[in-house]
Amino acid sequence: MEYWFDSLLALLALPRFGLSSLFLVAFVSATLLPLGSEPALFGLVTLNPDLLWPGILVATAGNTLGGALDWWMGYGAHKVADKYAHSSHHLRVLAWLERLGPKACLLAWLPVLGDPLCAVAGWLRLSFWPCVIYMAIGKFARYVTMTYALLHVWPR
Repeated sequence: MEYWFDSLLALLALPRFGLSSLFLVAFVSATLLPLGSEPALFGLVTLNPDLLWPGILVATAGNTLGGALDWWMGYGAHKVADKYAHSSHHLRVLAWLERLGPKACLLAWLPVLGDPLCAVAGWLRLSFWPCVIYMAIGKFARYVTMTYALLHVWPR
């Protein structure tokens, strides 16, 4: 297992593949698939400290675009979901999200809840560009915080 992880980190550290791989991992991890992009960013920055800010920006862009894809999937799913009755809990959550509006997408950085939140924002037909901007702000803050914490807490 350790050999596999070392091989993966070595691949992500290659300048030819590093940032593009990070973008892809961040994009896929923002969809509803269970994948985390923080280890990829941490590995890239650990092996190439000069890629700290480019890595954070690339991860933010990939993760935000993945969140935008979630928004569009939610927007398209709205027609299908209208056919089914909603529970009272579901309706309360939807009402809360409608009150917050696009600002709710600031919470897109949350593990487990953040990605479905982007889909629900599309399902509710919240304004696309404000949602994307709030997603980007939240995701950028997460990457800066997580990378800083890992670099200063994790022994090298």
